[in-house]
Amino acid sequence: MRPTLESYRHVASGKVRELYEIDDDTLLMVSSDRISAFDHILTTPIPDKGRVLTAMSFFWFDTLGVPNHLAGDATDERIPGSVLGRSMVVRRLPMLPVECVARGYLTGSGLLDYRATGAVCGIALPTGLDEASQLPEPIFTPASKADIGDHDENIDFDAVVAKVGPDVAQAARALTLDIYTRGVDLARERGIILADTKFEFGTDADGGLVLADEVMTPDSSRYWDAQTYTPGQVQPSFDKQIVRNWLTGPDSGWDKAADGPPPPLPDDVAERTRRRYIDAYERISGLSFDDWPKEEQ
Repeated sequence: MRPTLESYRHVASGKVRELYEIDDDTLLMVSSDRISAFDHILTTPIPDKGRVLTAMSFFWFDTLGVPNHLAGDATDERIPGSVLGRSMVVRRLPMLPVECVARGYLTGSGLLDYRATGAVCGIALPTGLDEASQLPEPIFTPASKADIGDHDENIDFDAVVAKVGPDVAQAARALTLDIYTRGVDLARERGIILADTKFEFGTDADGGLVLADEVMTPDSSRYWDAQTYTPGQVQPSFDKQIVRNWLTGPDSGWDKAADGPPPPLPDDVAERTRRRYIDAYERISGLSFDDWPKEEQ
């Protein structure tokens, strides 16, 4: 008999995830179907999104073989039936106070920094780069963790050292770039470009780094189709781009500059976004999403 979700103490909420206490050593991390855009949590959920994020994370944890926070499999008996398929039983860990970001291509906030300074997070880059340009080599571009509703702020390596010390900072940079490079290689084999991604690390009792939270999901990464990749323009991505495009288009009636809450999404926009997330999982993993565990009714 599985426990009910109400039998666990709720300890934290994020934009997408909810954390519950199982015991002193383990937590239940539940991925919701919520979706955020432009620092707003939308009122319209994306069906199956939480399952996709969980399935993708389990795939990468298994594939990478690096120390991670998992304390059970996807059907662990401690997972309530109401959140089966979108939950992880994880170890309780002290977390590093930085987002560990790796970039192999120039876009997003990295492109804005580059255009302003010629560098990203203090790393000087060649002149003449443009939207979606591939970098000479992947770079470590950390960010501070922001509260819900605020932007993460790009920081340089010295700021990471100031937060966690030189040894942990160097280890985090090396592990971030190693995992990213391995992700890039696998994605390339599947016809996908992994443009950038962000990781979160905790530390174990001996101070070693432990990969935690979500891993190379469509929420934490930019995935592009290699066949349609065209430098110099914004690339269609396997994530919430459909939502962003609709919100900023003429049909939504939403004024992004006014910073009011976005309107509900039309059903077709939510369904197309759902399919895009599932497509990312199936192409990267080579697995059928239909086989992933579902909530018990």
